[in-house]
Amino acid sequence: MSQIAVENKMQLGQLLLARGVVTDEQIEQALAEQKEKGHRKLLGELLVEMGYCTENQIASALAEGYGVPYAQVGPKICDTKAIEILPREFLEEYVVLPLFKVHDVLTVAVSEPTNVFLIDEIERISGCKVQIVCSTSKDIKATLQTYLPAANVFVIDDIIDDEGLEDFTLIENITQDISDLEEVAGQSPVVKLVNYLLYNAVRENASDIHIEPDDKKLRVRYRVDGRLYEKICPPYQMQAAIVSRVKIMAELDIAQRRLPQDGGIHVLVEGRPIDLRVSVMPGNFGEKVVIRIIDPQKILFSLESLGFTYGNLKLFRKVIQSPNGIVLVTGPTGSGKNTTLYAALVELNSEEVNICTVEDPVECNIEGINQFQVSEGAGFEFSTALRSLLRQDPDVVMVGEIRDKTTANIAVQAALTGHLVLSTLHTNDAPGAVTRLLDLGVAPYLLSASLIAVLAQRLVRKICPNCKTEYEPPTSIRKVVEKSGIETTEYYRGVGCKKCRNTGHVGRIAVHELFVPNEEILEMINERQSLKKLRAKAIENGMVCLQSDGIEKVKAGIISIEEVLRTAQTEI
Repeated sequence: MSQIAVENKMQLGQLLLARGVVTDEQIEQALAEQKEKGHRKLLGELLVEMGYCTENQIASALAEGYGVPYAQVGPKICDTKAIEILPREFLEEYVVLPLFKVHDVLTVAVSEPTNVFLIDEIERISGCKVQIVCSTSKDIKATLQTYLPAANVFVIDDIIDDEGLEDFTLIENITQDISDLEEVAGQSPVVKLVNYLLYNAVRENASDIHIEPDDKKLRVRYRVDGRLYEKICPPYQMQAAIVSRVKIMAELDIAQRRLPQDGGIHVLVEGRPIDLRVSVMPGNFGEKVVIRIIDPQKILFSLESLGFTYGNLKLFRKVIQSPNGIVLVTGPTGSGKNTTLYAALVELNSEEVNICTVEDPVECNIEGINQFQVSEGAGFEFSTALRSLLRQDPDVVMVGEIRDKTTANIAVQAALTGHLVLSTLHTNDAPGAVTRLLDLGVAPYLLSASLIAVLAQRLVRKICPNCKTEYEPPTSIRKVVEKSGIETTEYYRGVGCKKCRNTGHVGRIAVHELFVPNEEILEMINERQSLKKLRAKAIENGMVCLQSDGIEKVKAGIISIEEVLRTAQTEI
């Protein structure tokens, strides 16, 4: 052990004693621990481990002893440009954090102010004079994780407000040279604009961002609660640079402009991870970009939060507890099918159950569940993946979507051989899943032996609570409600306000149609009876159709009757 190290220990101990942070006895115990077990750890580290003081108390004492400032650093007091002065590998290896640069002086937070060799190396690499402040390694690492996440993660910072949009420098003449275009895409106006679009889309709970070029016009639209609305129209000259910036973030080929491309971006918005799926498609006036936003915080993992009525929730819970069989969730694209499946998997998840999924892509990682992503380019399709998955000793299998005859038959066979299979289909109603599977080539006797339930659903916009108003609907609409047999005298809708962007709606809720075939209906399936007869028999046996479920929510004042009729026009 060097003389310098011994002197550092003594100085640190004296400083802590003078501050009343530790006692002589505690220092002696730490020194004895170090000597007895041959620790290479510093005295401060041992004192923290033994619970005698905190890292912040150590850092503050060291800062006082060496005549440097102490700072409790965090993301808000860092300049991202300063962080970029030193290589990422250097920052992570030596746990240093550049805070800001003023003229030729770089202020850096370090956890070991005694390491003069490290300070010399920072000066050599940066070409700046170095002013150090003392901080804890924990705070430094936490801040570095914010600014230096995984290599393909972008931190959405440097956010501008709406007024700042008009301050963009117009890029009047976008060059066709790829190297120049890449440079332009990395310039501040373009980066700030893309960050602005991503940040505000997350803040406004948008599910998609559309960047659409037209003849001499560029517009950006957000899809919020299932409806598109125009956000901004940036200068048309920025179109190529904006697309290139998104491509760079998604690791796509910026030189390829004639073929569609798909990619993904991982970003941090206000410290939380957001996944983005990027689709680029060439059009008449340039490439159109659609960015799907997947925010883990917005994914509902509880069946209670999905809008089930008490009866449907109780029945669906019973259904998914079945030891084997197939359960399907149906509906159009964007109706929340995967969200419902995820909530069901979370409900079933336990140490005793092996749950495996095959998805395209994996939208959200769930702890304790084995999730696999298909790759059609590599030949790892749903059918291939499902075959392999059945050799993984699963109890519950979730197939992202049944798209073809092969996948349908494997899923049914898996349900018949002791597995609970969950999957999705694109059908208009719940009984329609039967005819869809029969059309895909599943034998009627196999389907009737394996099918447990089908849940059809739609997402309906909820009334904005801020501008919710009672009103009188037209007579034609009242007749629809009367036909359902559900009595209600009060109807509500949102008249529009600033909080809901004058739409009258905020958020969405699901309406459901749960089809659980009994022996009679299973026999009808085996006999390939018509969809009309199946549906009539299911309603006769107590199935609540989509429209009736929606009207129940109208009665509760959650949604408007117009929304129900728009999204769930099924026969009552």
